[in-house]
Amino acid sequence: MKILISADMEGATGVTWPADVLPGTPQWERCRSMFTSDVNAAALGFYDGGADEVLVNEAHWSMRNLLLEHMDERVQMLTGKHKSLSMVEGIQHGDVDAVAFVGYHTGAGTEGVLAHTYLANSITGVWLNGVRASEGLLNAHVAAEYGVPVVLVTGDDLTCVDAEGYAPDARKVAVKDYVSRYAAVCRTPARTAADIRAAAKAATALAGRRDPVTGSAFTVELEFDAEHLAAAATVVPGVAPSGERRVAYTSATMYEGIRTFKAVTTIVSAAVEEQYG
Repeated sequence: MKILISADMEGATGVTWPADVLPGTPQWERCRSMFTSDVNAAALGFYDGGADEVLVNEAHWSMRNLLLEHMDERVQMLTGKHKSLSMVEGIQHGDVDAVAFVGYHTGAGTEGVLAHTYLANSITGVWLNGVRASEGLLNAHVAAEYGVPVVLVTGDDLTCVDAEGYAPDARKVAVKDYVSRYAAVCRTPARTAADIRAAAKAATALAGRRDPVTGSAFTVELEFDAEHLAAAATVVPGVAPSGERRVAYTSATMYEGIRTFKAVTTIVSAAVEEQYG
């Protein structure tokens, strides 16, 4: 049994502030150990439940945040950027039996600690087939296309609520409770590690490949905080204006959909001006 852990940082234990997740800051250095603790706890729980292999895919910012030297010796870690499927890289090879979203968060334009979708501020909303989409929802559709169930989600309490919409059967662990976008009531790393490990062990029973979900087209709409960013996004073939500060595109598969999304966000981030956005 092989489990893939997609590890983001905004939903990690103790994280509440941009500096907590911005590589190079003193706060990021401090929070890396708590992030690593969450991910390692999930891996240990999956091993407790009978998993043979755990692959951790780093999914935050530079994708070089976790402390490999503090992980269980059985874990393998995929670290670094420029991966075909970004946050769920590794799911496409036909050998993954389940995926866990560890350290996840809510989507742009919603309540939640450090809520966003891919870009921290420039994107104010994302919709998938008319439903407001978090990174969790987008990645869950990619996983479903490969027949891989989402069995564990960790983050703040609202992230767990969000996950009910795309992975109702998955185990959920709230490591903190939302107060504002930059404040939360946090549990200690010792407590969250124990909670995550227990949930991961139980989640292992949900692992097992499913029939791939195929045959549906996916329409993605994005809203930006400035009109020039929407214009920049239309450089990507198939992406067209859909409203004020909005663009949309339709893909035959979610594999294509997430790759187009990645292209759009890459171009848009390059169009952001330092002071005016």
